[in-house]
Amino acid sequence: MLHHIELWVPDLDRATESWGWLLESLDWTPYQNWPDGRSWRLGETYVVIERSAAMRGGDAGHDRMRPGLNHLAFHAPDRATVDALTQAAPAHGWTPLFPDRHPYAGGPDHYAAYLENEDGFEVELVARG
Repeated sequence: MLHHIELWVPDLDRATESWGWLLESLDWTPYQNWPDGRSWRLGETYVVIERSAAMRGGDAGHDRMRPGLNHLAFHAPDRATVDALTQAAPAHGWTPLFPDRHPYAGGPDHYAAYLENEDGFEVELVARG
């Protein structure tokens, strides 16, 4: 099982809005809160966002097309949840990717939404069942 994921972000307030909304919509609960970071937990796994003083690159956003993390994929309970989150996402800093192929951008048997936030992080929301 995955222990945790830590994402360094250029703007903590902006990241807290987008990641907090998404994770809490998927039943993750706020876990830790400190001046430079936040985390959310589901079971034994947690996701951290941090504006680290050790971060290089200033305020440059994440580039999912460069080597490193491309995206994080999360289970959504069902198709209705994927659809509702996709609809609400823009109000929380997320832009749907591949809208012309939604919800089958991953193939005809893969019901999912692909979203990118203002900092360039991509998530995939995969419907269970």
